Amino acid sequence: MSKGKVVAARAQYGYQRSKDREPRSCIRYKCALINTITDVLRQRPGWTEVKDDGEWDFYWCDVGWLRENFDHIYMEEHVRICHFRNHYELTRKNFMVKNLKRFRKLLERESGRLEAAKCDFYPKTFELPSEYHLFVEEFRKNPGITWIMKPVARSQGKGIFLFRKLKDIMDWRKDGSRADDQKDEIPVENYVAQRYIENPYLIGGRKFDLRVYVLVTSVGKAGTFWSGHRNPDIHLTNVAVQKTAPDYDPEKGCKWMIQHLRHYLTTKHGPEAVETLFQNVDNIFIKSLQSVQKIIINDKHCFELYGYDILLDEDLKPWLLEVNASPSLTASSQEDYELKSRLLEDTLNVVDMEGRLTGKEKRVGGFDLMWNDGPVSRDDGQQDVLSNGNFVANTHLGCVNDRKTNLRQILKSTYTKKS
Repeated sequence: MSKGKVVAARAQYGYQRSKDREPRSCIRYKCALINTITDVLRQRPGWTEVKDDGEWDFYWCDVGWLRENFDHIYMEEHVRICHFRNHYELTRKNFMVKNLKRFRKLLERESGRLEAAKCDFYPKTFELPSEYHLFVEEFRKNPGITWIMKPVARSQGKGIFLFRKLKDIMDWRKDGSRADDQKDEIPVENYVAQRYIENPYLIGGRKFDLRVYVLVTSVGKAGTFWSGHRNPDIHLTNVAVQKTAPDYDPEKGCKWMIQHLRHYLTTKHGPEAVETLFQNVDNIFIKSLQSVQKIIINDKHCFELYGYDILLDEDLKPWLLEVNASPSLTASSQEDYELKSRLLEDTLNVVDMEGRLTGKEKRVGGFDLMWNDGPVSRDDGQQDVLSNGNFVANTHLGCVNDRKTNLRQILKSTYTKKS
């Protein structure tokens, strides 16, 4: 990864090969998790697991290890770990909104209101208690609407509640903790109050959101973003919550492939409306990553697999709800296991510990190159810029993908170079 680059793979993967990286035939790895990633690592040819204090080349660590150890160890040039040191600038709910608001103001000042409006993809949000008075002012402007309260650093729906009356917040402020668990990393009184999307798009009368995986392999002033389209899934509400429902079927799960969603929406609304929708989703990834480019500590040893949660409203407008630093890799069904296995295999393909990539690839497995010091265009003959001025990125989220063929070609070129 060259310094000063941002590499991200929307929905699936991203990479950039450093000129001084040499191919490696044996990769020593450690893994802090016991789920799908464990299986994928153990099955990867040429990779060997090390235990305890053994030397390693690749570590799928947890954020706790990162926080305690990163600044106290020496890592050789080729070593990779799966988090940036201050990834929370994008994944902690209050920091994400703070950075997006700041970035929007910067765009308005430098490029005008039209460009700044491209950041209007998250619901109106206030951090509590620090922005309580600003929140109350906004609340009184729009009486009767629903708001949602979320603890800033929790996941899986913990500590969340809805309200429509200000007295509910007053009660919350008094007793201080509606959260389930008092032992979180941060005090429970740190919440965000977010305007609730009251007109969600429904399928079969059910609300859902999109879970899209974004791989970032480098962060800096310039950028290289990658976007994928085959492995992402739709969470019909939060799976951690849904699987406790009495009618939940663990065999079927509660997910659709995004490809199925795209087909469904196309039959209902036509290809142009759906193309615009997914361009707007692309915009969310690009703008959110740009909002933290100057803040995330760029380190050549680090990459990050983010989990974006996006909600569609009935007008087909996508809303960014949150970004997860450690999206669940535990499968909820056999189909989900296969999906996450492919996602993780191609994440490793993009990180490219083996040194197989040339750096000129525009697709690796299911990941598409979106941004490489500027927008990357499609290769399918479409115009780079539509009549409305929106750029058509090299992304095929929800489209049919030739992942296996692409990977065979990459492996074939590797063998050709070696011979």
